[in-house]
Amino acid sequence: MRRVALVTLTALVALSAAATAQERDDMLELDLYLEWERVSDPQISPDGRQIVYSRRWVDKMKDRWTSSLWIMDADGGRNRFLTEGSSPRWSPDGTRLAFVEEGDPKGAQVFVRWMDAEGATTQVTRMEKSPSNLEWSPDGESIAFTMTVEAKDDFFPKISLPARPEGAEWTGNPKVVTRLWFRRDRQGYIDDGYRHVFVVPATGGTPRQLTNGQWNHSGISWTPDGREILFSSLRVEDAEHEWRESEVYAVDVATRTIRQLTTRRGPDGNPVVSPDGRWVAYTGYDWTDDTYLTAKLYVMGLDGSSPREISGDLDRSPRQLEWAADSRTIYFTANSEGRRHLYAAPVDGGVRQLTEGTQIFSLSSMTDRGDAVGVLTSFHQPGDVVRLDVGRPAEITQLTHVNDDVMMGRELGDVEEIWYGSVDGYRIHGWIVKPPDFDPTRKYPMMLVIHGGPHGMYGVGFNFGWQEHAANGYVMLYTNPRGSDGYGSAFGNAIKNAYPGKDFDDLMAGVDTLVNRGYVDEDRLYVYGCSGGGVLTSWIVGHTDRFAAASANCVVTNWLSFVGTTDGASWYRNFAHLPWDDPSEHLRRSPLMYVGNVTTPTMLMTGEQDLRTPMPQTEEFYQALRYLEVPTAMVRFKNEWHGTSSRPSNFMRTQLYLRAWFEKFGGGRQVSDGRMDG
Repeated sequence: MRRVALVTLTALVALSAAATAQERDDMLELDLYLEWERVSDPQISPDGRQIVYSRRWVDKMKDRWTSSLWIMDADGGRNRFLTEGSSPRWSPDGTRLAFVEEGDPKGAQVFVRWMDAEGATTQVTRMEKSPSNLEWSPDGESIAFTMTVEAKDDFFPKISLPARPEGAEWTGNPKVVTRLWFRRDRQGYIDDGYRHVFVVPATGGTPRQLTNGQWNHSGISWTPDGREILFSSLRVEDAEHEWRESEVYAVDVATRTIRQLTTRRGPDGNPVVSPDGRWVAYTGYDWTDDTYLTAKLYVMGLDGSSPREISGDLDRSPRQLEWAADSRTIYFTANSEGRRHLYAAPVDGGVRQLTEGTQIFSLSSMTDRGDAVGVLTSFHQPGDVVRLDVGRPAEITQLTHVNDDVMMGRELGDVEEIWYGSVDGYRIHGWIVKPPDFDPTRKYPMMLVIHGGPHGMYGVGFNFGWQEHAANGYVMLYTNPRGSDGYGSAFGNAIKNAYPGKDFDDLMAGVDTLVNRGYVDEDRLYVYGCSGGGVLTSWIVGHTDRFAAASANCVVTNWLSFVGTTDGASWYRNFAHLPWDDPSEHLRRSPLMYVGNVTTPTMLMTGEQDLRTPMPQTEEFYQALRYLEVPTAMVRFKNEWHGTSSRPSNFMRTQLYLRAWFEKFGGGRQVSDGRMDG
């Protein structure tokens, strides 16, 4: 019988943390993460002269990310703090700024700040629930937003206990759940109400609810005359049982009359009205039971007439839609082969890619003159605010440098792009991060990192975690196996009713590619991933013993129990049959069914609040490994939902626990003394 390796990870983590103080002081060190900053949601003023953006930093005392608003000139000059808050939106005339910040009586509220020298600020709302999706009316008199409205559940209206004795402390009432979708990761229970569309005077006052009913509403856009607001929803009976269905609607702001614009079967959403009020751009696709399909870009008349697809043969999903001022072109971004670029789609058809290069660009806002701002990141450039003119998209100007002080004097690992062959003739895309002091004549330990989704996409953006692992002597391999986003519908749908499956072969072919280069130590191969990456990691250890150790994080190991306990009912649809009709596919695709094959030391890390891949999925696999006397450890992260890194301290713990586990089985900064032949 195999002997159990008793794991004392606390001591190992302490040693790993000490080892993070590398021999060289010009490497990326883990403690620098506490100085890290992030930028998002830049909004350019209507006259194109100023940009407001959200800037996040680590609150070391409260172990959280905190957001504030900063403002700068359009050329990046006079970059300075403006106010606490997030979600900034300029008024149409540029004189005021709406944003969200903590206020009375509690929680997030809508505020408006005058953008003159005085900077007077008004709290516009005083609500019990948090607003989101702020949108100014065209005349600047009102602000629309969405907010949850409480919906009482009277399923048991006659339950009434006898009066409790004075001073008695009785157990609280049970929670009664009657909805199909009743909880969501990072939120908890969501069955206490529905999200509705509101408007409130920009000077403050009582918000007025425009939509009604037991449906959720999102994606709001005003018509230029201010008479209507478009949104997406599914306002039909028993809507929660519909799958991949939504429609575009318009609500009359004065009368609250609602009309439906789209009618086809399939999800339609993200409506944006053209500046001249003639057209509505939106995204969607014809209904399918495929597990993956790229969305298409459409336009229709404001009355819902003449809908047509204008994205042509672009097999990528449009996002972040923005109209040109002349209402003749829609700008958007799309993921493609690990990158994200800006595209232009004239209303009469013919999509053009505007930006090029190895980068991920996220569009946030545009002026009528075509000045666009967004956030850009690349291999060695953390995300920063950039500006470009859509007429000259090759000229991108970086406006912020929020992490230059942290990165100064730090040597990063080179990143190499690779393509390699796999089964069925597939070409698989990936990247290699090498240690900063990389020597191709030596042999290094390697970590294979697997993305989640499963229809996620790894890309060319900066990744602190991978660079920090590389600084500790690891070669990092990350790839986009079949099923990944950014490579078209057929590639993404290749794992329909077959996940995990041949994506395993794609990953192993990537490892073979690296091993064949000669600088990776075959005795020190490691693998980890979270969510969908955890699924594939737990599948890998049941199908090969080539890895010295593994870490399956926020994992699914038993599809039979998962589909009924995750935070939504849609996973029932990802199998050919319902589990009570025929459970064979659920079992065949479950890593737990292959745990008897596992000899690889396998750690599991999951957040204790995880509702997406609930903790019992981790516990099932852990207990089976422990019973079989396979070296294992279960690391239960506190104050974490899905994932293990939302809290700054937990991000650092994730890095350290991974290396501590791998170092227990041969990993570490040391490279083999032997040289390569030849």
